[in-house]
Amino acid sequence: MPSPRSPAPPLRPASRRWRQCGATLIELAIVAGLVAVLLALLLPLYRGWQDRVKTNQAQDDIIAMSMVIDAFHQDYGRFPADLAEIRRGSVRDPWGNAYRYLDLSTATGKGKARKDHSLVPLNTDYDLYSTGPDGSSAGPLTAKASRDDILRANNGRFVGPADRY
Repeated sequence: MPSPRSPAPPLRPASRRWRQCGATLIELAIVAGLVAVLLALLLPLYRGWQDRVKTNQAQDDIIAMSMVIDAFHQDYGRFPADLAEIRRGSVRDPWGNAYRYLDLSTATGKGKARKDHSLVPLNTDYDLYSTGPDGSSAGPLTAKASRDDILRANNGRFVGPADRY
């Protein structure tokens, strides 16, 4: 004969321990806010670091190309007509722009020479520079478009940002 069924145990409310394992919506919002504040503080630092790395890379490229140009001058007694002649015509700066080169020993090059704030040419042999992050440049270094250029000056004794020259 079948035995009578015992009644099911009553449902118990969730224990306190169970409720303490989860995070409330307010706690999640606080954590998200803290992460947002940290990102807001660290992102400018990261971008500044990226800019310094790109500037250093452009300086290194200019120094390396200057060495090749100087070796070319030693071997052939003249400066190359363009960067393609020393197989550097396709080299791009860290911002994706072509490096600019101008042989100042030619008659056509002297009038186009880069000039400092006193309008004195930066170099007597050749100009080699990157147009920097904005990708534009103007003749004198005092022009707004030229302030972020990475350049070679004093016949190679200075390589760096135009605003530090």
